[in-house]
Amino acid sequence: MVGYYLCVTTSPVTIRRMEDGTLNSATHCRGTDDANYPFQWDAREDCEVRHILNRIADKWSLLTIALLEGRTMRFSELQRRIDGISQRMLTVTLRQLERDGLVRRTVYPVVPPRVDYELTPLGATLHETIQALVTWTEAHQNEVATARARYDARAQAERNREAVSSSNTMT
Repeated sequence: MVGYYLCVTTSPVTIRRMEDGTLNSATHCRGTDDANYPFQWDAREDCEVRHILNRIADKWSLLTIALLEGRTMRFSELQRRIDGISQRMLTVTLRQLERDGLVRRTVYPVVPPRVDYELTPLGATLHETIQALVTWTEAHQNEVATARARYDARAQAERNREAVSSSNTMT
């Protein structure tokens, strides 16, 4: 299939020809000939959309954004509330979210230093999306658990068959 895709990059918008599912540049793309897929993105490593998704979809970012919804928190409060996160990982996560414009860091000139974190208006819009994901997860957690159990049982049965088959060929 040959189609033309509108590709939005950090440079001006360009039109690219797409053949057999390959694209010549790392971009966010919208198909001009496929109404069923209004938003697609290039899965290559240098795609900007992929970089943003990697940032906002990691577990530490999701938890941090969720905790900051509607409130300002200090670093130590965040660390206490996010079970399992190390000081270094929280520092990295907050810096990356700040860099992406999702979190605002305010430093107060007092001794000892005081630093507060809060969502920016952009970060608050992302929280709405995260809440929808949490709602879906809560509604479907039993179905996912059932599917996992079925998969694990099939995988175990297959490993057992392979083990029996291997032992039969050795004798």
